[in-house]
Amino acid sequence: MQPRQNFADRLCDAVRARKTPLVVGLDPRASQLPEPLRTDSTHPAEIASAYQKFCCEIVDVVAPLVPAVKPQMAFFEEQGPAGIQALWNVVQHCRQRGLMVILDGKRGDIGSTAVAYARAYLERGPASSWAADALTVSPWLGWDSLQPFIEVSQENGAGIFVLVRTSNPGSRDFQSPVADGRAMFERVAELVQSAAAESAGASGYGNVCAVVGATWPEELKRLRDSMPNTIFLVPGFGAQGGTASDVAQAFDRHGMGAIVNSSRKIIFAWESESRRHLANSDWQLAVEQATLEAIEQLQEFTPARNLVDADKRPGESF
Repeated sequence: MQPRQNFADRLCDAVRARKTPLVVGLDPRASQLPEPLRTDSTHPAEIASAYQKFCCEIVDVVAPLVPAVKPQMAFFEEQGPAGIQALWNVVQHCRQRGLMVILDGKRGDIGSTAVAYARAYLERGPASSWAADALTVSPWLGWDSLQPFIEVSQENGAGIFVLVRTSNPGSRDFQSPVADGRAMFERVAELVQSAAAESAGASGYGNVCAVVGATWPEELKRLRDSMPNTIFLVPGFGAQGGTASDVAQAFDRHGMGAIVNSSRKIIFAWESESRRHLANSDWQLAVEQATLEAIEQLQEFTPARNLVDADKRPGESF
């Protein structure tokens, strides 16, 4: 089968088109929905319906501003079959609005089970199920658990984001211990970089990508230097405490090589003191303001400022 267009190339094109690496995370929570969408019902179908409307209205706001969104599957799965249907409808709406979709499911398994996960989420075509642009995956069952995801993503022009150095404090429990003189996350990073180099497209980046948290800026720089063909998905920017300055080292000097996720600080923007007055009918305006503010911060404090020049090419470290 002829491989489809390289995922990294498509993502880089989308980042250049929007002139920002910002990705908006779709993490709906019933207790934090804006007043017009809030429901007192505890029935999963009612909550799922509210989630769908909430996320679709966010997509309508951010579609002209960012290249991609990252739905967190757990919040939809919590609502059972109705939640899964709501997520499907949100994904279809994202496609209609021209957004790339990174499903955040952190899948990971072995053998035929890994193949089934990969086909479910990454196969593209008339008979495909989810047809996501990319999926987050866990490497902690071993490299053989990632091979099916790598193969299916390569065949379908999709991407995978491997958890390398996550933003949560507890990541040090398993990712930081040293073996053979290196932290475990550095060993994972080496393998991810090798697979990224093998799948690199015209952009210089590959379909095998990495999740590296904004809350570890010094390690972020080391990983950028050692992973020149790997696109980073950087969580932790915003509500988790990561700043634009913290994520600056994730980019090459042209502002490429990384996408930066912000979820709560954008999708619940009306909760901030300065935007409380927008909590009702104007809640989408609060989302728009927060998105533009995040874009401006990344342009001011990171090499993303260079995205205004579409002729520059990626490939060199910042």
